[in-house]
Amino acid sequence: MTWIFYFNMKEVYEVRIHGRGGQGAKTASQFIAEAALGEGKQIQSFPEYGPERAGAPVKAYTRISDKPITTYAPVVNPDIVIVIDPTLMVSVDVTEGLNDDGILMVNTPKDAEDIKKDTGFKGKVYTINATKIAIDTVGKNLPNTPMLGSFVKVSGVIPIESIKDSIKSKFLKKLGEEKTQATIKGVELAYDGVKE
Repeated sequence: MTWIFYFNMKEVYEVRIHGRGGQGAKTASQFIAEAALGEGKQIQSFPEYGPERAGAPVKAYTRISDKPITTYAPVVNPDIVIVIDPTLMVSVDVTEGLNDDGILMVNTPKDAEDIKKDTGFKGKVYTINATKIAIDTVGKNLPNTPMLGSFVKVSGVIPIESIKDSIKSKFLKKLGEEKTQATIKGVELAYDGVKE
């Protein structure tokens, strides 16, 4: 079971998310942080924007800890990197600062071996076609929330129920029951479908 690691988490678990403006990297970071907060953890979540326009590269960061977090700098040595938009890997070094014991998780129909060849990263690589899952479940190309299901599975840092609760609290009033449940279905499918 993946969340064995949940109780053996390092002092500060750091996440970096790569996406493009409008793809929800910031929202995904917030969902992770809110879910961890619901588990009694100390959290931090913030974005880093380049040019503020749709389609521009965006980074978002999350820190999770049992103790107060005293740094406010961007995450430079993440434990996991989540790539929402795989086209960024052509122009951005998404593995920068990621040690070989870290995790790279990419939204792509490719398999992990292809991503290892593309990036040269020697650590653990996981792939999930979150774009297809999003289109199949919510009818839109919004892969950020399915990526959360994969994150929960491969990181073991927070339980999937906490992510679902975070999504419900944010989306139920805004989107209604049907769309919220479709979003959660996407999270569940990505949790079950992530591949190493």
